[in-house]
Amino acid sequence: MEYRMVIMYVEIGCFVTCLCGWILVCSTLPTEYWTFSEAGTTVMTTGDYYSNLWRDCVSDSAGVSDCKEYPSMLALPVYLHAIRALAICAVITGFFGGVLTLIGMKCTKIGGSEIINSRVAFSGGITYLVSGFCGMITYSWWANRVVTQFVDPNYMDQKFELGAAVFIGWGGSILLLSGGTVLTYFSGKEGLPSRLSKGPRRPASYATARTRRTYMHPPPSSRVTLVPPLYYSDGRSQTTRGTTKTAPIQSWDTFV
Repeated sequence: MEYRMVIMYVEIGCFVTCLCGWILVCSTLPTEYWTFSEAGTTVMTTGDYYSNLWRDCVSDSAGVSDCKEYPSMLALPVYLHAIRALAICAVITGFFGGVLTLIGMKCTKIGGSEIINSRVAFSGGITYLVSGFCGMITYSWWANRVVTQFVDPNYMDQKFELGAAVFIGWGGSILLLSGGTVLTYFSGKEGLPSRLSKGPRRPASYATARTRRTYMHPPPSSRVTLVPPLYYSDGRSQTTRGTTKTAPIQSWDTFV
C-alpha cells in the first residue's frame, strides 16, 4: 500500500473520530442532566432536581417536570459565564475544524496541490485540538465545582451529583483531542517543511552571496593576458603582457 493511500485512510479515520466527538459535545448543551439531586424519603414524595448551563428543572414522582430559566444573566456567577463561553467556543471551533479537514483531505481533492491540502488539514487538526481543550476545560471545571460542594461539610445548600452530560462531554472531548493530535502530526509532517537539515550547510559562494560587487565587472586594468614570447629569424624576441611591450634584445655580437 502506498504512503499516500495510508495517509488518506488516516485522515478519514481522524475526521470521523473528531466528527463523533464534536456531535457528542454539541449534544450536551441542550441536555438538562449536568447535575442532578434526589430529595425525599418515600417514593410518593420523591422529587428530582437537575440543572445545566441554562436552566434549573424539577420533576416529581408523577412525572410532571418544570424548568425555569435563570432569572438574570448579569446576576449569574463568573464561573458560569466562563463555562458557557468555553462550551460555545468548543462547538464553533469544532465546526470550523470539520470544514478545514474536509477541504484538506486527500480524498476530496478540493484544496488544490498536495502541499496546500496538507497545510489545510493541519489547520483543521489544530482547530480540533482547540475545540477539544475547550470542551475538556468546560466539563472538568463544572465537575470540580460540583464535587467540591458535595464533599464540603460546611456547604449547607442542596448538594448535587454529576449528571450524564458531563461524562458524555468528557468522551467527546477525548475523541476531539485524539483525532486532532493524529491529524496534526501526519498533516504537519507532510505539509510543513523541516527547517533543520541533518547534513552540513553549504557555505555562501560567489554565486549565492548577492552583494553589490556581484553585479560589477572588474576594472579593465586587472585583465592580464599572457602571451608566449615571439622569436624572429634575426634573434629578436618580444614578450607581450596585456598591452606592455619589451624592447627587442640585440644579438650577442653587439655586446662584444
